Amino acid sequence: MTVQILQFGTTGQLATELLRQAPRHDVAITALSRADADLSDPAACARKVMEARPDVVVIAAAYTAVDLAESEQDLARAVNAGSPGAIAAAAGAVGAAVVNVSTDYVFDGAGAAPYAEDAAPHPLNTYGRTKLEGETAVAAANRRSLSIRTSWVVSPHGKNFVKTMLRVAAAGNPLKVVDDQSGRPTSAADLAGFILDLAPRLAQASAGDDLFGVVHFANAGEVTWRDFAIEIFRQALGDQAPEVGGQKTADYKTPAQRPLRATMDLGRLERVYGVRPRPWQDALADVVAELKTAG
Repeated sequence: MTVQILQFGTTGQLATELLRQAPRHDVAITALSRADADLSDPAACARKVMEARPDVVVIAAAYTAVDLAESEQDLARAVNAGSPGAIAAAAGAVGAAVVNVSTDYVFDGAGAAPYAEDAAPHPLNTYGRTKLEGETAVAAANRRSLSIRTSWVVSPHGKNFVKTMLRVAAAGNPLKVVDDQSGRPTSAADLAGFILDLAPRLAQASAGDDLFGVVHFANAGEVTWRDFAIEIFRQALGDQAPEVGGQKTADYKTPAQRPLRATMDLGRLERVYGVRPRPWQDALADVVAELKTAG
Protein backbone atom coordinates (compact mmCIF):
# COMPACT_ATOMS: atom_id res chain seq x y z
CA MET A 1 0.00 0.00 0.00
CA THR A 2 1.37 3.39 -0.97
CA VAL A 3 1.89 5.54 2.12
CA GLN A 4 0.20 8.93 1.90
CA ILE A 5 2.49 11.62 3.35
CA LEU A 6 1.46 15.19 4.08
CA GLN A 7 4.63 17.29 4.11
CA PHE A 8 4.94 20.77 5.56
CA GLY A 9 7.65 22.53 3.55
CA THR A 10 8.62 22.54 -0.13
CA THR A 11 11.84 24.50 -0.61
CA GLY A 12 14.14 23.78 2.34
CA GLN A 13 17.03 21.37 2.11
CA LEU A 14 15.19 18.43 3.65
CA ALA A 15 11.87 19.20 1.95
CA THR A 16 13.59 19.34 -1.43
CA GLU A 17 15.31 16.00 -0.87
CA LEU A 18 12.12 14.32 0.32
CA LEU A 19 10.34 15.37 -2.86
CA ARG A 20 13.28 14.40 -5.04
CA GLN A 21 13.60 10.92 -3.55
CA ALA A 22 9.90 10.12 -3.16
CA PRO A 23 9.57 8.39 -6.58
CA ARG A 24 12.07 5.78 -5.41
CA HIS A 25 9.85 4.82 -2.46
CA ASP A 26 6.33 3.50 -2.06
CA VAL A 27 5.02 6.86 -0.91
CA ALA A 28 2.94 9.72 -2.31
CA ILE A 29 3.79 13.16 -0.92
CA THR A 30 1.46 16.12 -0.81
CA ALA A 31 3.78 19.02 -0.01
CA LEU A 32 2.46 22.28 1.44
CA SER A 33 4.31 25.54 0.85
CA ARG A 34 4.13 28.53 3.18
CA ALA A 35 1.36 29.91 0.98
CA ASP A 36 -0.59 26.66 1.45
CA ALA A 37 -0.03 26.39 5.21
CA ASP A 38 1.78 29.11 7.15
CA LEU A 39 3.43 27.61 10.23
CA SER A 40 2.87 30.88 12.07
CA ASP A 41 -0.85 29.90 12.08
CA PRO A 42 -1.24 26.66 14.07
CA ALA A 43 -4.98 26.39 13.55
CA ALA A 44 -4.66 26.66 9.77
CA CYS A 45 -1.98 23.98 9.74
CA ALA A 46 -4.15 21.67 11.81
CA ARG A 47 -7.02 22.13 9.35
CA LYS A 48 -4.78 21.01 6.49
CA VAL A 49 -4.10 17.75 8.31
CA MET A 50 -7.78 17.17 9.02
CA GLU A 51 -8.61 17.78 5.35
CA ALA A 52 -5.83 15.55 3.95
CA ARG A 53 -6.18 12.64 6.41
CA PRO A 54 -2.73 11.24 5.55
CA ASP A 55 -0.97 8.17 6.89
CA VAL A 56 2.11 10.12 7.98
CA VAL A 57 2.78 13.83 8.48
CA VAL A 58 6.34 15.14 8.04
CA ILE A 59 7.14 18.59 9.42
CA ALA A 60 10.03 19.55 7.14
CA ALA A 61 9.81 23.31 7.67
CA ALA A 62 10.80 25.41 10.66
CA TYR A 63 12.00 28.78 11.87
CA THR A 64 15.77 28.28 11.52
CA ALA A 65 17.18 31.81 11.64
CA VAL A 66 19.11 31.23 14.85
CA ASP A 67 20.23 34.82 15.46
CA LEU A 68 17.05 36.51 14.25
CA ALA A 69 15.02 34.31 16.59
CA GLU A 70 16.42 36.27 19.52
CA SER A 71 14.40 39.30 18.37
CA GLU A 72 11.45 37.32 16.94
CA GLN A 73 10.77 34.97 19.80
CA ASP A 74 6.98 34.87 19.43
CA LEU A 75 7.20 34.01 15.75
CA ALA A 76 9.88 31.37 16.35
CA ARG A 77 7.74 29.82 19.08
CA ALA A 78 4.61 29.74 16.91
CA VAL A 79 6.46 28.09 14.01
CA ASN A 80 8.66 25.70 15.98
CA ALA A 81 6.32 24.75 18.81
CA GLY A 82 2.78 25.98 18.33
CA SER A 83 2.20 24.59 14.86
CA PRO A 84 4.00 21.27 15.38
CA GLY A 85 1.86 20.68 18.46
CA ALA A 86 -1.34 21.54 16.59
CA ILE A 87 -0.30 19.42 13.60
CA ALA A 88 0.47 16.46 15.86
CA ALA A 89 -2.90 16.73 17.60
CA ALA A 90 -4.74 16.85 14.28
CA ALA A 91 -2.70 13.91 13.02
CA GLY A 92 -3.70 11.93 16.08
CA ALA A 93 -7.34 12.72 15.42
CA VAL A 94 -7.16 11.25 11.90
CA GLY A 95 -4.91 8.32 12.85
CA ALA A 96 -1.69 9.62 11.30
CA ALA A 97 1.85 9.27 12.61
CA VAL A 98 4.08 12.37 12.81
CA VAL A 99 7.73 13.01 12.02
CA ASN A 100 9.02 16.24 13.56
CA VAL A 101 12.55 17.42 12.71
CA SER A 102 14.45 18.93 15.64
CA THR A 103 18.01 19.99 16.39
CA ASP A 104 21.17 19.38 18.39
CA TYR A 105 20.72 22.93 19.72
CA VAL A 106 18.46 21.52 22.43
CA PHE A 107 21.78 20.82 24.23
CA ASP A 108 24.17 23.35 25.76
CA GLY A 109 27.31 21.66 24.47
CA ALA A 110 29.00 21.55 27.86
CA GLY A 111 29.04 17.76 28.18
CA ALA A 112 32.17 15.64 28.03
CA ALA A 113 30.69 13.05 25.66
CA PRO A 114 28.15 12.94 22.82
CA TYR A 115 24.58 13.38 23.99
CA ALA A 116 22.20 10.42 24.00
CA GLU A 117 18.49 10.96 23.37
CA ASP A 118 17.70 10.79 27.09
CA ALA A 119 20.35 13.34 28.11
CA ALA A 120 18.94 16.38 29.88
CA PRO A 121 18.39 19.17 27.34
CA HIS A 122 19.51 22.71 28.12
CA PRO A 123 19.22 25.00 25.09
CA LEU A 124 21.25 28.20 25.07
CA ASN A 125 19.19 30.21 22.61
CA THR A 126 15.63 30.90 21.49
CA TYR A 127 15.89 28.63 18.48
CA GLY A 128 16.93 25.67 20.64
CA ARG A 129 14.29 26.44 23.28
CA THR A 130 11.46 26.65 20.76
CA LYS A 131 12.54 23.45 19.02
CA LEU A 132 12.60 21.68 22.39
CA GLU A 133 9.15 23.07 23.14
CA GLY A 134 8.08 21.67 19.78
CA GLU A 135 9.38 18.21 20.67
CA THR A 136 7.44 18.33 23.94
CA ALA A 137 4.25 19.57 22.28
CA VAL A 138 4.37 16.93 19.56
CA ALA A 139 4.98 14.09 22.02
CA ALA A 140 2.14 15.27 24.29
CA ALA A 141 -0.31 15.60 21.41
CA ASN A 142 0.39 12.35 19.57
CA ARG A 143 1.81 9.12 20.98
CA ARG A 144 2.63 7.98 17.42
CA SER A 145 5.23 10.69 16.89
CA LEU A 146 8.96 10.75 16.22
CA SER A 147 11.20 13.77 16.72
CA ILE A 148 14.45 13.46 14.77
CA ARG A 149 17.25 15.65 16.09
CA THR A 150 19.78 16.50 13.44
CA SER A 151 22.71 18.89 13.01
CA TRP A 152 24.75 20.90 10.49
CA VAL A 153 22.51 19.98 7.54
CA VAL A 154 24.09 20.36 4.09
CA SER A 155 23.03 19.69 0.50
CA PRO A 156 23.32 21.19 -2.98
CA HIS A 157 20.08 23.08 -2.27
CA GLY A 158 19.20 26.25 -0.40
CA LYS A 159 21.50 27.93 2.09
CA ASN A 160 24.07 25.94 4.04
CA PHE A 161 27.68 25.96 5.21
CA VAL A 162 29.12 24.22 2.14
CA LYS A 163 27.65 26.71 -0.29
CA THR A 164 28.55 29.66 1.95
CA MET A 165 32.19 28.59 2.21
CA LEU A 166 32.53 28.11 -1.54
CA ARG A 167 30.95 31.50 -2.20
CA VAL A 168 33.28 33.24 0.26
CA ALA A 169 36.31 31.48 -1.19
CA ALA A 170 35.31 32.53 -4.71
CA ALA A 171 35.27 36.16 -3.57
CA GLY A 172 38.95 35.84 -2.63
CA ASN A 173 38.61 37.27 0.86
CA PRO A 174 40.67 36.02 3.83
CA LEU A 175 38.94 33.18 5.65
CA LYS A 176 38.60 32.69 9.40
CA VAL A 177 36.27 30.01 10.73
CA VAL A 178 35.32 29.10 14.27
CA ASP A 179 37.52 26.25 15.50
CA ASP A 180 36.16 25.58 19.00
CA GLN A 181 32.65 24.42 18.04
CA SER A 182 32.31 20.81 16.97
CA GLY A 183 29.50 18.55 15.83
CA ARG A 184 28.28 16.14 13.18
CA PRO A 185 27.45 17.26 9.62
CA THR A 186 24.27 15.78 8.17
CA SER A 187 23.45 15.11 4.53
CA ALA A 188 19.89 16.24 3.78
CA ALA A 189 19.78 13.43 1.23
CA ASP A 190 20.67 10.81 3.84
CA LEU A 191 18.13 12.18 6.31
CA ALA A 192 15.40 12.23 3.66
CA GLY A 193 16.20 8.65 2.71
CA PHE A 194 15.92 7.59 6.34
CA ILE A 195 12.51 9.24 6.72
CA LEU A 196 11.14 7.78 3.49
CA ASP A 197 12.43 4.29 4.30
CA LEU A 198 10.83 4.56 7.73
CA ALA A 199 7.47 5.99 6.64
CA PRO A 200 5.75 2.64 5.89
CA ARG A 201 6.80 1.27 9.27
CA LEU A 202 5.58 4.38 11.06
CA ALA A 203 2.25 4.22 9.25
CA GLN A 204 1.68 0.70 10.59
CA ALA A 205 3.23 0.99 14.05
CA SER A 206 1.11 1.31 17.16
CA ALA A 207 1.58 3.78 19.98
CA GLY A 208 4.31 2.57 22.29
CA ASP A 209 6.41 1.08 19.49
CA ASP A 210 10.14 1.79 19.84
CA LEU A 211 10.05 3.56 16.46
CA PHE A 212 8.38 6.52 18.15
CA GLY A 213 9.96 8.95 20.58
CA VAL A 214 13.24 10.74 19.84
CA VAL A 215 16.21 9.69 17.71
CA HIS A 216 19.43 11.40 16.66
CA PHE A 217 20.36 11.37 12.98
CA ALA A 218 23.61 12.68 11.52
CA ASN A 219 26.52 11.39 9.51
CA ALA A 220 29.29 9.55 11.30
CA GLY A 221 32.29 11.44 12.63
CA GLU A 222 32.83 14.69 14.47
CA VAL A 223 34.52 17.84 13.21
CA THR A 224 35.01 21.52 14.00
CA TRP A 225 33.60 24.17 11.69
CA ARG A 226 37.13 25.12 10.64
CA ASP A 227 38.13 21.56 9.78
CA PHE A 228 34.81 21.12 7.99
CA ALA A 229 35.65 24.15 5.85
CA ILE A 230 39.14 22.80 5.14
CA GLU A 231 37.67 19.50 3.92
CA ILE A 232 35.11 21.32 1.76
CA PHE A 233 37.91 23.22 0.03
CA ARG A 234 40.06 20.11 -0.31
CA GLN A 235 37.27 18.23 -2.06
CA ALA A 236 35.96 21.11 -4.14
CA LEU A 237 39.08 23.10 -4.98
CA GLY A 238 42.03 20.74 -4.57
CA ASP A 239 45.32 22.59 -5.06
CA GLN A 240 43.41 25.87 -5.27
CA ALA A 241 42.05 25.52 -1.72
CA PRO A 242 42.50 28.71 0.32
CA GLU A 243 44.08 28.93 3.75
CA VAL A 244 41.56 28.81 6.57
CA GLY A 245 42.40 30.60 9.78
CA GLY A 246 40.88 29.77 13.14
CA GLN A 247 38.66 31.90 15.34
CA LYS A 248 37.25 31.42 18.83
CA THR A 249 33.53 31.58 19.47
CA ALA A 250 34.11 34.19 22.17
CA ASP A 251 35.69 36.47 19.56
CA TYR A 252 32.84 36.10 17.09
CA LYS A 253 29.87 37.88 18.61
CA THR A 254 26.38 36.83 17.56
CA PRO A 255 22.93 37.58 19.05
CA ALA A 256 22.38 33.89 19.84
CA GLN A 257 24.79 31.85 21.93
CA ARG A 258 25.96 28.59 20.31
CA PRO A 259 26.85 25.33 22.05
CA LEU A 260 30.53 24.43 21.75
CA ARG A 261 30.01 20.67 21.45
CA ALA A 262 26.42 19.59 20.95
CA THR A 263 27.58 16.38 19.27
CA MET A 264 24.85 13.74 19.37
CA ASP A 265 25.27 10.06 20.14
CA LEU A 266 23.99 7.90 17.26
CA GLY A 267 23.71 4.57 19.08
CA ARG A 268 19.91 4.44 19.13
CA LEU A 269 19.81 5.01 15.38
CA GLU A 270 21.54 1.68 14.84
CA ARG A 271 19.98 -0.25 17.72
CA VAL A 272 16.34 0.57 16.97
CA TYR A 273 16.30 1.47 13.27
CA GLY A 274 19.19 -0.63 11.96
CA VAL A 275 20.86 2.40 10.41
CA ARG A 276 24.61 2.97 10.53
CA PRO A 277 25.22 6.37 8.88
CA ARG A 278 28.11 6.83 6.48
CA PRO A 279 31.03 9.17 7.28
CA TRP A 280 30.33 12.86 6.80
CA GLN A 281 33.26 13.11 4.37
CA ASP A 282 31.55 10.65 2.01
CA ALA A 283 28.26 12.53 2.23
CA LEU A 284 30.09 15.79 1.57
CA ALA A 285 31.63 14.30 -1.57
CA ASP A 286 28.15 13.79 -3.02
CA VAL A 287 27.18 17.39 -2.27
CA VAL A 288 30.38 18.73 -3.83
CA ALA A 289 29.99 16.53 -6.91
CA GLU A 290 26.47 17.77 -7.53
CA LEU A 291 27.45 21.39 -7.03
CA LYS A 292 30.26 20.95 -9.56
CA THR A 293 27.87 19.39 -12.06
CA ALA A 294 25.35 22.19 -11.58
CA GLY A 295 28.02 24.88 -11.66
